[in-house]
Amino acid sequence: MALRGETPSRPDRLQIGYKAAVKATVPHPDAEAMLRRTKGEGGIYRRKDGLWCAALSVRDGEGRRRRRVVYGKTRREVSQKLFELRKQAERGGLPELSRLTVRQYLERWLEDGARPEVRIIQGDILQHPPASLTVGVAGLKVVGNIPYNLTSPILFFLLTPPRPLEILLMVQKEVGDRILASPGTSAYGALSVGVQTVARVERILRVPPTAFRPMPAVESVVLRISPVRPPPLEPSEEEAVRTLTRAAFQQRRKQFQRILRNRPDSALSMKQIKELEEATGFDLRRRPETFSPSEFVLLARALDTLGGP
Repeated sequence: MALRGETPSRPDRLQIGYKAAVKATVPHPDAEAMLRRTKGEGGIYRRKDGLWCAALSVRDGEGRRRRRVVYGKTRREVSQKLFELRKQAERGGLPELSRLTVRQYLERWLEDGARPEVRIIQGDILQHPPASLTVGVAGLKVVGNIPYNLTSPILFFLLTPPRPLEILLMVQKEVGDRILASPGTSAYGALSVGVQTVARVERILRVPPTAFRPMPAVESVVLRISPVRPPPLEPSEEEAVRTLTRAAFQQRRKQFQRILRNRPDSALSMKQIKELEEATGFDLRRRPETFSPSEFVLLARALDTLGGP
């Protein structure tokens, strides 16, 4: 029996009206790679996990060519999805993948009960602190491919106590360089200090643009962020360090003593600057970009004894 739009052919190859064909009744060793090579005009392939997949390249209502990948548990299900997708594109109503579609797909894939420990939560990560998801935050591992424009908010949200055991995030390469940067480098800044004062960071994987479809204009990296245990700073100290680093790196080319003397909310006198240098042993004629994360911590603590940064 043929689906609407299909032309019966050989038993192992079912040709469809819009150039997508069912291929291979045995699992393909790399179905996604085949889809990339076919550029949306190839066949339907069965993956090693038994799921069927296919790609279709169509033009949206604005004339732009879009590539869509569909999945299904059966070959027939994928064929029907391709047919419906083509019809929607012809009517100018090419749909975007919605959150509901993602959730429905995941729930369907897990409906056999093979993974009872899996729980799907649809929502904004910034509205779901790790502590609200599990009672064992100290043993939690967070893994994410996050929106690059929200990297800093999500990262500091996850580093808010109580912290998980480990955080694995894919971020834009330039942001990863800033997080990993050493003092004295152009990439070193408030983000570097804010993360490195409370966690150890390492780059574990580089991800080239060719790993994505469509290809982005940026490179990516995967970072492993391991919060230090026990926490080296009290919450009030962490906030003081972040306030100090934000103020310092807004004028990163100026001497630290000048930045502290010119702050509108809590400017220090020259006498206080000298006391601060004696208490810390730092030469405050240095620029902020030369101070290590540990030196920022010591400076913030010393400032607290003088009445705040």
